[in-house]
Amino acid sequence: MTNLAPSRKPLPIEVRGTSRLPLGMTPAQFLRDYWQKRPLLIRNAFPHFTPPIAPEDLAGLACEEGVLARLIRHDEARRRWQVKTGPLAEADFAKTGNAHWTLLVQDVDKWDADVAALLEPFAFLPSWRVDDIMVSYAEPGGGVGAHVDQYDVFLLQGLGQRHWAISTDPHAPKDFRPDVELKQLARFEPTHEWLLEPGDMLYLPPGVPHDGVAFGGPCMTFSVGMRAPSRAELTGDLADYLAERLDENQRYADPDLAPAKAAGEIDRTALARLRAALPFAAPLDEETLRDWFGRFITRYRNAQTPAPPAKPLGETALLKRLRDGAQLLRHPWSRMAWSRGKATATLFANGQAWPAPPALAQRLCAQRGFTPDLPLAQDELALLLALVNEGHLLPHRPRHR
Repeated sequence: MTNLAPSRKPLPIEVRGTSRLPLGMTPAQFLRDYWQKRPLLIRNAFPHFTPPIAPEDLAGLACEEGVLARLIRHDEARRRWQVKTGPLAEADFAKTGNAHWTLLVQDVDKWDADVAALLEPFAFLPSWRVDDIMVSYAEPGGGVGAHVDQYDVFLLQGLGQRHWAISTDPHAPKDFRPDVELKQLARFEPTHEWLLEPGDMLYLPPGVPHDGVAFGGPCMTFSVGMRAPSRAELTGDLADYLAERLDENQRYADPDLAPAKAAGEIDRTALARLRAALPFAAPLDEETLRDWFGRFITRYRNAQTPAPPAKPLGETALLKRLRDGAQLLRHPWSRMAWSRGKATATLFANGQAWPAPPALAQRLCAQRGFTPDLPLAQDELALLLALVNEGHLLPHRPRHR
């Protein structure tokens, strides 16, 4: 008889908490099965929960200088959203009405010790991962629209009821609406919906589309959010950290420099010197290093930059000027370089980059003024037109004596 491995039952998306286990399981089980993996609704996570701050006190806090607060109103008839940032005033609340508005206040745990005490059950997480407790108060229909957070969040229902809808579809669209100040999803199709009561808590890992709407009466939700710096933030801060500790006397050096074979080219020998000067650039592939350095070195120590013309030229107008004998003069504040790629070349000018035919890129870097050979290929014309309309090249018709 064949031995069959026991099948593991699908993990529940809804459990019930107890006073001893607010997560409905041990912290180790939660971290293993749900943390940064899948949503979890915990019914009665905090039995007999009483909000540690009253709505009136939250509104008062939103009026204080230095408090991060937003008042969000939704006009359903006109499908408009209005956002006002704090500090707020009493008059702002007088205009809200009794439905379809939300007050969001960040970092309430920093201002109120009773709210801060809500963090104690989350002590199984590293304290440096915890960001803040945001408190939202909403009248019926109030919310911020369907959206996605890029960090873990525990949504504890504190007062009234809130209807939550989420999507666990891994292919759910994440595009934002272009007509709303808030980062709302353009499309949202929920896969799960619940009505949360006081003491219920919904955990959401990063990237899960969700929408919460106050239901029936006044509603208050306590959001325990995590710190989740982006790679861009980490890289930028690390670069600043390293830069502060590097010796200014250690500079890019090329004592082995040979005569340039192509004017303005950032060649592989230069890239090798860069890697020697920047040990932490080792993980960067050649294309990324070349693109960064081309942008950097054409921007480095530039006191001024060319200004675009008041009226952009079109292809027809540029071609007419060139046929009439106009030269293209490089703006005195324009600094150019170029590099060879796998399929084409890249021209850099004052921190910008354009695909370029190698011969034209070299000519642009070598000559401060030249007359293009006509007719122009489409990629040549596109590059010259872009440079003219950015102010790097100035069409000039020489005066004949």
